[in-house]
Amino acid sequence: MGIIKDRFKEKADSTAIEIKDLLKEHGDKKIGEVQLSQIYQGMRGMTGLVTETSLLDAQDGIRFRGYSIPELREKLPKAHGGSEPLPEGLFYLMLVGSLPGEEDVQHLSSVWQRCGHHEFANRKPVCKALCKRDE
Repeated sequence: MGIIKDRFKEKADSTAIEIKDLLKEHGDKKIGEVQLSQIYQGMRGMTGLVTETSLLDAQDGIRFRGYSIPELREKLPKAHGGSEPLPEGLFYLMLVGSLPGEEDVQHLSSVWQRCGHHEFANRKPVCKALCKRDE
């Protein structure tokens, strides 16, 4: 498994354990007119959404994994000599849940570049190439 997939799997596995424990301990607690178990087990009979990836706040604007856009402009890695963050950094943050380092962004850029060449040459979906070539 590649570096990015390993980190995503680690995050997904730990989150799954947290949710399982939360449901075991609090699954029957009422949240308004719905139960917590309804939220995590298919949204049966209710309208709602549980998300940790982004938040739209009327005062602060959109936040990604808890960071405002100005904070991300400051904290995410930039191209050498550039002033704006690379999109690979935001992708990494959304996927893995933590801010990437320069090496993480360089690795992801390299993977995307290889996948892009692979996609053009072979006309196969980029996602398949990414999964096979993230080394």
